[in-house]
Amino acid sequence: MVQSMTGYGRDEQQVHDTRVSVEVRSVNHRFLDISNKMPKSFLVVEDKVKKIVQSYFQRGRIDLFISIEGMGFIERNLQVDWNLLNQYIEKSKELKDKYGLQGDISVDRLTSLEGAFEIVEKEQSQDVLFDVVLRSVSNACEQVKNMREIEGQELIEDMKTRVLFIQETVKKLTERRHVVIEEHRSRIQKRLQEFITEDIADDSRIVQEVALLAEKGDITEELTRLSSHCVQFFDTLEQESAIGRKLDFILQEMHREINTIGSKSTDVQISHWIVLLKSEVEKIKEQVQNIE
Repeated sequence: MVQSMTGYGRDEQQVHDTRVSVEVRSVNHRFLDISNKMPKSFLVVEDKVKKIVQSYFQRGRIDLFISIEGMGFIERNLQVDWNLLNQYIEKSKELKDKYGLQGDISVDRLTSLEGAFEIVEKEQSQDVLFDVVLRSVSNACEQVKNMREIEGQELIEDMKTRVLFIQETVKKLTERRHVVIEEHRSRIQKRLQEFITEDIADDSRIVQEVALLAEKGDITEELTRLSSHCVQFFDTLEQESAIGRKLDFILQEMHREINTIGSKSTDVQISHWIVLLKSEVEKIKEQVQNIE
């Protein structure tokens, strides 16, 4: 299905005390350009992330943001320095015996000893978290793809309407092409009358040359090619692969034919149609810039 190159997607996953957030934005670009912003600890899956994005899109600037919040994959353990505690208790008893001191050692006092208790954090295996990240990236890309497809269909309908208008105008030009030929023949005859004498004005050879030159003013070939380009445009819209660059090429050829037709005619009506055709082609080109 035809896609535009503009879209947005966001996905969140919760694993234990950790929340994974993935945001994907897509805008116009000639090729597929992927930009990743993620925590350094997740750079090991960067290639896998890019492959997921590539499986969804063929063109466009893709900005991908991955954020991790929480400590769900950190294991915390309390370590006790029993040797230090034993020494403290033994020394406390020695102080009591030596100086005749009274009182017991409280638990609060023991737990406040510097170095006796320590919280050690150990990072658990992140394979599960990596899988969650990749799944979240895929979900966000799916949202972007859906948005791009919806907009792509809207663009297609607009372009189809404009190409149909071009086809109708080509029919009108075809019906009026004889005017271009007559105009061209008249210009040639007028120029000849300025340079030839009456004695050779009816020379058959000159008449043949005039006829040949007049044929060069015919716009039939240009109209045929323009009509063919319209058919190619419609056929390309039905393709499943990326079609943006191909459509752009077809439009360039359409513009070339329209310019040639315009240069061959001085007819006011034809000139009016040429202006309309150029305007429609330019509008289609603007739409094609956002087609994948």
